[in-house]
Amino acid sequence: MDLEQEILQLKERNLRVEAEKSWEVSFFRKVSIAIVTYIVATLVLYFIGISNFLLSALIPTIGYVLSTQSLPIIKKWWMRKHLNR
Repeated sequence: MDLEQEILQLKERNLRVEAEKSWEVSFFRKVSIAIVTYIVATLVLYFIGISNFLLSALIPTIGYVLSTQSLPIIKKWWMRKHLNR
């Protein structure tokens, strides 16, 4: 009985880990964070008196979006270096 319980617990854990990983790489998560970043940046820039706060808030938002992109050339280089340890 203990072995069956452990197997069930492992399966439940694996499902949770897979769901968390899916969330981490999901397009929905990236878009949600980009929207929140834009809103927060807009509010901060508005309250500190920046004249083009709506346009200026795009800078950190675009920075975030770019940071989430997979850069194939750099990724391939990193994977080669990482796997050759």
